[in-house]
Amino acid sequence: MEDRDYMALALSLAERGVGWASPNPMVGAVIVKDGRIIGQGWHEKCGQPHAERNALAACTEPPQGATIYVTLEPCCHYGRQPPCTQAILESGIRRVVVGSGDPNPLVAGKGIALLRQAGVEVTEHVLESECEKLNQVFFHYIRTRRPYVVMKYAMTMDGKIAAHTGDSKWVTGQAARDHVQQLRHRYTGIMAGVGTVLADDPLLTCRIPGGRSPVRIICDTHLRTPLTAQVVTTARQSPTLLATCCTDADRRTPYEAAGCQVLVLPERDGHVDLNALMDELGRREIDSVLLEGGGTLNWSALEQGVVQKVLTYIAPKLAGGKEAKTPVEGTGIGRMAQAIPLRNSTVTRIGDDLLIESEVDADVHGDR
Repeated sequence: MEDRDYMALALSLAERGVGWASPNPMVGAVIVKDGRIIGQGWHEKCGQPHAERNALAACTEPPQGATIYVTLEPCCHYGRQPPCTQAILESGIRRVVVGSGDPNPLVAGKGIALLRQAGVEVTEHVLESECEKLNQVFFHYIRTRRPYVVMKYAMTMDGKIAAHTGDSKWVTGQAARDHVQQLRHRYTGIMAGVGTVLADDPLLTCRIPGGRSPVRIICDTHLRTPLTAQVVTTARQSPTLLATCCTDADRRTPYEAAGCQVLVLPERDGHVDLNALMDELGRREIDSVLLEGGGTLNWSALEQGVVQKVLTYIAPKLAGGKEAKTPVEGTGIGRMAQAIPLRNSTVTRIGDDLLIESEVDADVHGDR
């Protein structure tokens, strides 16, 4: 096996931390000695040991003189855990192979420099693009201190998210809906508008056994969420944040008594200022948000430049109806030249449905 093969294994290990490592990065590590793998590990959960220390702890023989393959530059500072560079140096490892650098200003090349200064051989950029893709969320969050926002919707092939009556169960098949549950486990927060709450009374939790439910964020400008809504009545079991412009403390009290956290934010164009909301979520270490909004909230999020990725589930069916809801509504653009460009699109078949994954062109809103 070559460096790329061992790094590929480290990547597969890192992916096991999905949904649990946040707001830390997903990292995998493999230790090789004399052509044999003697230790493997990954960052299993935020607050627990990092991948390098887990791999060292799992070693089947002393690691002196071995090579460690790590998907992300080893940390060199004290955070929730001690620095991994210290553990590597104490172990006697002679070579470190790194996938991608760490943009965290506390690391950002310092970990690699420290290892080299101590006489450890360091090889960089092995499967770098794959390693960077794994941690898109972390890289965005550490650079901007704001969550990475993924807008998700399901529509028919003629672009409808519901029938003209409002019925939307179900646009896509079971396989696609199961895939959405994986997304709810992956991302730290899930955001919807009060319109969705009033229409569907969703629970917005992860239904995968043993999965992690996201923090629920409801954009409710005028605080119209019913106290009987599931997101309110279950707020003590699954955290609920209500983002509002309502400054009336008496109206907020019943929600707070039910266990909700009410965030009073500035208004923008008659709705919650989503940029102010993203700043607040970032301060709360919510590093990623799955946006499951209706057409109005989706347009506001795109217009205010807070979306980084778009996931479009397309069902091979036609609904028709000029009044039927579409995924992105609002005012919309005035000229096609003003359309928001998407890039790096991929298409995956999930059951009978298609999933198109696209990134929002960073130049549109400065990668905020």
